[in-house]
This record gives sequence, structure tokens and C-alpha cells, in this order.
Amino acid sequence: MNKIILNYLIINFLKTFFYVTLIIYSFGIILNLFEEIEFFKNLNVNIFTPLILTSIIIPSMIISILPFIIFISSMWFMMKIRNNKDLLTLKIFGYSNLKIFFILAFLSFILGCLILIIINPITSSMSKYYEKTKSNYSRDIDHLVTFNKNGLWIKENLNSKIRIISAAKPNGFDLINVTIFHMDNKSNLIEKITAEKANIKSFEWNLSNVVIFTPSEGMLVEKKFENLKIKSIYDFEKINSLFKNFNTMSFLDLLVNYENLKDNGYNQNFLIQSFHSLITLPFYLFLMTGLASIFTMNKLIKSNNLNLITLGLLTCILTFYLKDLSIALGQTDRIPLILAVWAPVIALSFFTFIGILQINEK
Repeated sequence: MNKIILNYLIINFLKTFFYVTLIIYSFGIILNLFEEIEFFKNLNVNIFTPLILTSIIIPSMIISILPFIIFISSMWFMMKIRNNKDLLTLKIFGYSNLKIFFILAFLSFILGCLILIIINPITSSMSKYYEKTKSNYSRDIDHLVTFNKNGLWIKENLNSKIRIISAAKPNGFDLINVTIFHMDNKSNLIEKITAEKANIKSFEWNLSNVVIFTPSEGMLVEKKFENLKIKSIYDFEKINSLFKNFNTMSFLDLLVNYENLKDNGYNQNFLIQSFHSLITLPFYLFLMTGLASIFTMNKLIKSNNLNLITLGLLTCILTFYLKDLSIALGQTDRIPLILAVWAPVIALSFFTFIGILQINEK
């Protein structure tokens, strides 16, 4: 009998989770499709391109709001078993509120772990494809920044010339081994600039140990400068923000290639935040199931579902707000970044622990 009840809880909870995910995926497709159509409306692309891109980016968005989805799924499932008297039947067979909570919460935790290990690498690859495809069609194609195995590459379209910048790698506020090509609108070389490093903390770059090569009568005339300043449309913050898409960084990448990513120039704080944010996912799913249990399992009798749903959604929104606030404090060095990522989990754990003890007495 215990095995039958356990299978009933697991299978029906997973069905509810699947239905909620499918509903949110469908809404995501509809809402994001309008944005993609607006982006591609003046471009010569296949009619299916916006739909395909929408389909591959929505799974990453779903993972980012997975705690919200598991909360809705848990509330839906628990209200259903309470309203149809299944909860009372489970209690007759010896299943307390605490036992039901732990079954569903551990199932949510395991689900989070599986998503991190199996689903997240797939969705991150899909996000990378999405970003690459969108950049190829970008209407701002004259200004591009890309980072690959050959280093950092930047293209700027200036008033009377084109600037192409390459650097071996970033190092803090500096770019190392910088090469800058200035060309006219017909792609003829105006000058080539090499520098040992370039400080890009502001929009006025400060180049060190500079050599300028200028074409003259079929030869390149060389001039050396200790320092040189050039103005760019990019600074450190602007370039760094272009690579802060958490969806393109998978958990396995961060786990296996963390040192390589750091050596290749990725910002260490970004990597730390990404890694720990992903680790917290299973714990958030566990705790959000606990929140849903607190709201729905404190009574055996049927009550106003609308009030419960409204209260639950407000609590969920507040949780996400506090999470973002904590991350913001960490990013501005008000508190350690790792603590900023884990602080909402710790606070939510205390609240859930107290609430679960109370509903276990019901």
C-alpha cells in the first residue's frame, strides 16, 4: 500500500509540474514570438526563423523561473488533493503533512539536480545558438563585440573610418596585446596600431608601449609612443555586460572549465555568481515546495483557492525581489558575493522550517 501511495504522489506531482511547465512554455512562445517578428520584420528571412528562435530560447527562460513554476505546481497539486479529500485519506494511511512535504520536496530537489546536469547544458547550447543567430541579423551590425578562442574582437563604425580591434585576452580593466586597424570606407588601411596593453576603464582608452604603422609609398612607416589615448564607444562595463548572459553558461561548463574560463578573460565575479546561482537551484525548488505546503496543508477542509493563490503569488514575487536585492548588494561589494547568492536560501530555510513544523501539528 505504501508503494502505491508513494507512486500516486510522485506520478501526479510530476504530471502537475509538466502541465504547468507546458502552459508557461506556450505563453512564453506567444509573447516572445511577437518580439522576434518585430525584430525580423524588415529582414529577408524564412517565415519559420522567428518561431524556431523563440522555441529554442524559451527553455532557458523556463529554467530561470523554475522556482516559480515548482511553487505553482506544488500549490496546484496540494490544493487538488486537499479539496478532493485525498489528503484526508493519506492521513488515515499514516502519511502526515511532514511526510508528504518531504516526499514532494525531495522530488523537487532531485528534479533540480537532474535539470542542472542534463537539461541545463542543452538549454545553454540553445541560448548560444540563439545569441549567435540574432547577432548575425543585428541591425547594429556595424558595432560588434565577440569573444572566441582567438581572443576579443571589436568592430566600430566611426564617422569617416572603420576600426577593428583585437586583443589576446582581458585582464581586469586592461586588454593585453592589442592590435587596432583603422580603415577607410573602402577597406583601405589607414594605420595599424599595436600596444602591449590598453586600459579600457573609461571610454577614453589609454594604450601603453604603442607602435603605429602608417602606409607611405608602399611601405609601413613606424612610430613609437610610450602612451596613446583613443576614444571608443566601448568601455569595460559595456563590454563586460555583453557577456553577462547567464543562460549561455551551463553548470557543467562552470564545474569542469572554471579555471580555463577565468584564464580566457571571463570576469571572476560573473563566474562565481553564475556557478553559485545554479547550485542554489535544487535548494530553491525544495524550499518553494515547502512554501506551497505551508499555504495549502494547514487545513483539511476546502477553503478559498483564490485567496491562497493570491497570497502565494505575492510571497513568490517577494522572494524573487529579495533574491535580486541580495545579488545587487553582492555585485556592489556591500556583502560578499557568495553570501549574497546564498542569503535568500538561508533566510527562506528558516521560514520554511518554522512553517513546516506548524503544519505538521495540524
